[in-house]
Amino acid sequence: MKYRWGFAMVALAATVAVTACGGDTASTDSAAGDESSAAGSEGSILQTVLDRGQLVCGVDGGIPGFSFVDESGAYSGLDVDVCRAVAAALFDDPEAVEYRRLDSTERFTALAGGEVDMLSRNTTWTINRDTAVGLEFAPTTFFDGQGMMVRTDSGIASLEDFAGRAVCVETGTTTELNLTDQMRQLGVEFEPVVFQDADAAYAAYSEGRCEGMTSDKSQLVARRSTLPEPDAHELLDVTMSKEPLGPVTVNNDSAWFDTVKWVTYGLFQAEEFGISSENIGEFANSEDPNIARFLGEEGTLGSDMGLPNDFMARVITHVGNYGEIYERNLGEGSQFALPRGQNALWTEGGLLYSPPFR
Repeated sequence: MKYRWGFAMVALAATVAVTACGGDTASTDSAAGDESSAAGSEGSILQTVLDRGQLVCGVDGGIPGFSFVDESGAYSGLDVDVCRAVAAALFDDPEAVEYRRLDSTERFTALAGGEVDMLSRNTTWTINRDTAVGLEFAPTTFFDGQGMMVRTDSGIASLEDFAGRAVCVETGTTTELNLTDQMRQLGVEFEPVVFQDADAAYAAYSEGRCEGMTSDKSQLVARRSTLPEPDAHELLDVTMSKEPLGPVTVNNDSAWFDTVKWVTYGLFQAEEFGISSENIGEFANSEDPNIARFLGEEGTLGSDMGLPNDFMARVITHVGNYGEIYERNLGEGSQFALPRGQNALWTEGGLLYSPPFR
């Protein structure tokens, strides 16, 4: 049985074309550090990033549509665009990013140790990670769920059919625990084949070392496209968990967390306002005070948090709104053509919702 995308999720962000810099941005072309007195950024990662002049962003790098590095070394995907959005807000330059590829077992250590400033790599928000592990989760950029991929000729139609069979899974993930929990509840004795590296897990599945491959459904769909015969594989009509995915920072750094959080919310709000990279110039000198504040033409929303007042104008100009990001990377304009589903705006029946910019 093939998975029906309308059932649960799928939406994402897409990589927006980089436009020429700053001419359409709202109020100021100065660097964020020139205006960052009120936000208490001294001693924060925010100030470290500003002083360095570059964001260091931890990504997966192997998931098409989310974060993928091609043969030329160019990165693309929804998660990558979130990194680019933060860099655009800080430096008016979405390319002021150094990407670090991290597997599931090293990502949190790299973040805690300061090797990266933030993660944007299909990381699930859980209570344990939010508390005991010491992470801060910015707004969810993709609402997902765990699925199972099998060969279309395997005869496997449900999780119960895995009795006595093997499942490939990446270790150090919520996926591994969810799989164990689900099979335990169903009373199914199966063989877990675990890998530290996702590439190795998918290679083993492709070679037939396991009958099933489990991960977030978005990752399964993306990775299926890289298999030798994509159409020979399908997703079962099963959802094993809730998997809210989004950017992550370390605990106890409000200035930096606020930056990542509000840039992410701004991507949602820009789409709700109908402001895109193509039409942002039409919103200059808007008579709507909500839009004027959002673009930094009025008020001090940016400088109050240590950013330029036009930080969201910079983001939209260079990277676009969430809808543009999704369309470019996962939507009809991509190889996946995934419906937005739960990843639509709240006004369209989805779960994406930004608090007010005021």
